[in-house]
Amino acid sequence: MRRHPERPGAARDHPESSQATHRGRPGSSHDHATLTTHRGRLAIAFAITGTILVAEVIGALWTGSLALLVDAAHLLTDAAGLLMALVAASLVLRAPSPERTWGFRRAEVLAAGAQSAVLLAVGAYAFIEGVRRLADPPAVGSGGLLAFGIIGLVGNLVALLVLSSGRGANLNMRAAFLEVVNDALGSVAVIISAVVIATTGWTRVDALAGMLIATLIVPRALTVLREAGSILLESTPRGLDLEAVRNHVLGVPHVRDVHDLHASTIATGLPVLSAHVVLDDACFQDGHAAEVLGQLQDCVAAHFDVSVEHSTFQLEPPGHAQREHGAHA
Repeated sequence: MRRHPERPGAARDHPESSQATHRGRPGSSHDHATLTTHRGRLAIAFAITGTILVAEVIGALWTGSLALLVDAAHLLTDAAGLLMALVAASLVLRAPSPERTWGFRRAEVLAAGAQSAVLLAVGAYAFIEGVRRLADPPAVGSGGLLAFGIIGLVGNLVALLVLSSGRGANLNMRAAFLEVVNDALGSVAVIISAVVIATTGWTRVDALAGMLIATLIVPRALTVLREAGSILLESTPRGLDLEAVRNHVLGVPHVRDVHDLHASTIATGLPVLSAHVVLDDACFQDGHAAEVLGQLQDCVAAHFDVSVEHSTFQLEPPGHAQREHGAHA
């Protein structure tokens, strides 16, 4: 790993404190050319989902099925979600600028959050309409319902194969993959509904299938929405214990105190950490501060379950915190 050089003359111009720039490795947080966004996979999944959507809309109008209608609505939001995911995957490749120092890395988080919010609305509609249809079930054509359910299932399985290998790349890809998983399960529910209607004539199963699809939508939407919200609220990255970080930093020789310790996530796989670290006066006189800085960066990059390779430390002499404004933690 390489450490970015500090601004020439920074320590001489400001002897009372020194600022560490970020620690990174080539091709990690700032090498946008090597970011893995899986745009090709997303484009294929979007084309497949769009095709199934058109087929299911036709099928819902033809058969009068709530299950197929809800699945089509689900597919509509998923198609829009995949389109947003595709756009987000393109935006994250844009280089940072003075106006956007992180570029568009958080576009994938915004896209995932928007998809989840829309899916919650679809799930609520499915429950309400399902209850109404249980009380007054309409006629449903089982033959067409079965045919369109099979078409949807086959298409979703193909999309799953396309997305499966990249589903762990980021939150954007995870949301897209989970959408297609639920589409496939929705198609299974449609098929089962069609078989039950064909064999028993019990049309209320269609409403139950629609409500089942909604139960598949809501928990997953809440999970992704919670994760996206956590990132946007700049919560501490999951798995990183800040108290353990504080204690480990305090254990570095010549470190007297740590305050203003913060950690958050810019985007999937990009945790960041900053802190003000108080050192012995002697460290600023004999040049030892630079060695301590390296130890601090190595500490947060290697000693915890979440590796923080983008860390910023402000090194301060005792008493410097009195010149700063705001509370210290």
